[in-house]
Amino acid sequence: MGFWLLVIAVPLVIAAVVWKTIPSDNMELQIAGLSGPVTIALDEAGIPRIRARNERDAAIALGFLHARDRLFQMEMMRRGAQGRLSEIAGSATLRNDRFVRLLGLARRAEADFVALDADTRGMLEAYAIGVNAWIGERGRFSAPEFLALGTPEYWQPAHSLLWAKVMGLWLSNNWRTELERSRLAGALPAERLWDLWPADSSAGRPDVAALSGLDRMLAAIPVFGEDAPLPDTASNAWAVARGAAGAPMLASDPHLGYGAPILWYLARIELPDGRFLAGGTVPGVPLVLIGRNADLAWGFTTTHSDTQDVFREPESAARVVRTEVIHVRGEADVTMEVRETANGPVISDLDEMPRTDGEVLAVRMANLEPNDTAAAGFLALNRGRSIADARAAAALITSPPQNLMVADRAGGIALYLTGRTPVRGAGDGSVPGSTPWAGFVPFDELPHVENPESGLLANANNRVSPPDHPAFLSREWYGDWRFRRIHQLLAEPAPRDEDHFAAMQMDAVSLLAREALPVLNALPRGTGTLGVAQGLLADWDGEIREDLPQPLIWNAFMRRMPALALRRAGVPTAPAGPEFLRFLLLDANAGWWCSGDCRAMAALALAEAVAELAPTYGTDPTAWRWGAAHRALFEHPLLRMIPGLNQAIELAVPASGDDQTVQRQGPRGSGGFDAMHGAGLRMVADLSTPDGIYAVIATGQSGHPLSAHWGDLLGSWHEGRLRQIQREPPETSGRIRLAP
Repeated sequence: MGFWLLVIAVPLVIAAVVWKTIPSDNMELQIAGLSGPVTIALDEAGIPRIRARNERDAAIALGFLHARDRLFQMEMMRRGAQGRLSEIAGSATLRNDRFVRLLGLARRAEADFVALDADTRGMLEAYAIGVNAWIGERGRFSAPEFLALGTPEYWQPAHSLLWAKVMGLWLSNNWRTELERSRLAGALPAERLWDLWPADSSAGRPDVAALSGLDRMLAAIPVFGEDAPLPDTASNAWAVARGAAGAPMLASDPHLGYGAPILWYLARIELPDGRFLAGGTVPGVPLVLIGRNADLAWGFTTTHSDTQDVFREPESAARVVRTEVIHVRGEADVTMEVRETANGPVISDLDEMPRTDGEVLAVRMANLEPNDTAAAGFLALNRGRSIADARAAAALITSPPQNLMVADRAGGIALYLTGRTPVRGAGDGSVPGSTPWAGFVPFDELPHVENPESGLLANANNRVSPPDHPAFLSREWYGDWRFRRIHQLLAEPAPRDEDHFAAMQMDAVSLLAREALPVLNALPRGTGTLGVAQGLLADWDGEIREDLPQPLIWNAFMRRMPALALRRAGVPTAPAGPEFLRFLLLDANAGWWCSGDCRAMAALALAEAVAELAPTYGTDPTAWRWGAAHRALFEHPLLRMIPGLNQAIELAVPASGDDQTVQRQGPRGSGGFDAMHGAGLRMVADLSTPDGIYAVIATGQSGHPLSAHWGDLLGSWHEGRLRQIQREPPETSGRIRLAP
């Protein structure tokens, strides 16, 4: 009898302990450091409305809420940037830890914090007070993961700078492409190398539409999709000077890696005298990163300018600067010596193999330069009242390189480039070199745009400067299919209101598919399953809808065609994107890659793609559905590794769109078609009214798998329904009171 009582009691005790980690929606807490009481009303989705006496108190409250709902997410960000993931995850994350320890992200964040102005430091300190109030109150019950990990360490103000360090690293990842290009240079004819990165001939106007050991080294560098918490990136943003209500409107949907919970956390902060902030925040950071205040709205897209370079240097140029010890759960510590040259950390040490050529490879990244004032810039942006204020804030955002889209209540719209852009002493930074940088492009010389005659601005990671602009940004750019589609949608005779903009964010038409369909439809018609698939493509308009079979056929072909061309060239692995596919299908100079006949290769690629799909999805292509293969998948960073539990808490929905649609739903590069990155936040701001802020995130506000807010916004996100984050919530599910 006692045995069975124990069998029953143990699960009940475990359940009770886990249940205790779910935060209450109604509570009161005293926090030393507040200057006055703060009230927080939670709406039915758990989105808070914070009422505080001043900015500092609001920062304390936001830190408290972020910790309450997302502390483990903050812990993973902190550990990832510090190179300490292996302490809890074991050797699976060692590649990430070695890399960030080599770059010294945590050391650089601490140095930047000391150099910041007192006002910005004060906001970061206030935020840390709020985070630590939750930790101090709850201990290891702060989040369910800490039941196993123990009481979390207290938050330090400099930890909030780590998020920007990680974003700065992965939102400008050109240096890895330089290594890939060097590796391929020994395998391809010189005149064919740049076919993989076709030249961009667009206008760049947002207002109108082989080195030794490189294989080993690349294998030692973290890769998105394999190493948490690295994001892939793309984004959309547009602004119009006059919306349906007569005031400017702005839309922004940043595309980053998916996870549960999603990166973003919605909030609204009310301050005295009608001041407010509302939109998307990030746990770990005390600011609204995409959103609006009473007078200004803002959003971001990644510029993809080339701000990172690899340098070839003699071995004698490298010196040991420190020793790093990485604790690995369940295994012996890993010790690594970090070497640097005058140009930066020696990344060729990552492969841990002795070099015989007398050279090292060092990397210099503008986002790792000292005196990073991005935090001060974002604080100034939160306080801004005009596009002139936004311009001044943009000049302070020294990292990462972004396109800041802004609109003000007076009718101004603008696009400003943020981040440091290097001036190279020689070359264009497309391959490893040896000449040091000669400084940075002055902010005012970057290709900003203010108040265009067209009254609209848009960017979708496409080229942002004309080819003849004196400030060199990059040699290669992403295709402009999403950008052109946004301009098509803005030209439609529809009211420019929040519903129109929300529908635009869900648009799933692929202009790349539309460009390619005439080629595919001109191929000889096959028989059986292939013939049926070809007939479906002939009746398709290029819309990547989840309930259609054609998007699955198209995306399988998009993988197969470049793979055949690369195999024919003897380089089966290369960073060949959709721009290379377009080159193969539509450029008369592509014949070398196709044995002289790209039409024949396209026919073979389509046949192989259909044959590859049939075993999984059946022999009748009319029954195939894109959404059955292509789910937007959101997984917990650690619990996804536990069989049974991973399926119990994963969040997934069938998804329209793909990598080239405005509704960005980037499929996995291999091993299936599930979407792994896209718009985890969608936001629309209408400056005609203080209540004109509409947004949705992909999962829910809570990072607790047992919370009602773990995934309650997923349905709205999937359907493209934005929530209004007005001053007074229509329904209140809880109230929190913080007192001095």
